[in-house]
Amino acid sequence: MTRRYAFLLSITCALAACAVTKEAPSPAEYKVKFATTKGDVIILVHRDWAPLGADHFYNLVKRGYYDNNAFFRAMKDYIVQWGISGDPKIYARWSNVKIKDDPFKVPNKTGTVVFATPGEPNERTTHLFINIHDNSEHLDSRGFVPFGEVIQGLDNIMNVYMDYGEGAPEGQGPNQDAAGGGGNAYLKKNFPKLDYILKATIVP
Repeated sequence: MTRRYAFLLSITCALAACAVTKEAPSPAEYKVKFATTKGDVIILVHRDWAPLGADHFYNLVKRGYYDNNAFFRAMKDYIVQWGISGDPKIYARWSNVKIKDDPFKVPNKTGTVVFATPGEPNERTTHLFINIHDNSEHLDSRGFVPFGEVIQGLDNIMNVYMDYGEGAPEGQGPNQDAAGGGGNAYLKKNFPKLDYILKATIVP
């Protein structure tokens, strides 16, 4: 490989990474509509609660990332989680785009929307959950920072299919690594009763 070719390749890769990771700031407040298999859900995002999380969510929704996402981890009196793309190639790309942590401001009350974190600093990617219970006592001290709240359709979230419970290997639900690698094909074959986000859009 010549030096010129190596240089051009590095520039191309850098530009491609920027195309994925460069994010425009979100409005101070905005609404997102989820058309789901259980009905519509409206989320109101407050950028002042968590600017980095609000910006990331805004850009992912605009790019159509959350379309056809399964509620793959739905646990009674706890949370409903999503964020694994139905297309493994898309998930592989975006799961490597990480955002820094936001300072904690708002407790994890029922209806709040939160980016999941794997327990390490600055590791948030695409996974989100809605608190369907007041989880502030357990989650506030663990780095889970709400950036929005469900203002319509929380009952629809409460009614998504939850009997699979916690994911494997701790429970009987989908294994997240297998879901990431197999996408919706894996989920629909092995967990056919899961509910889905059909379409996510910014409300004008």
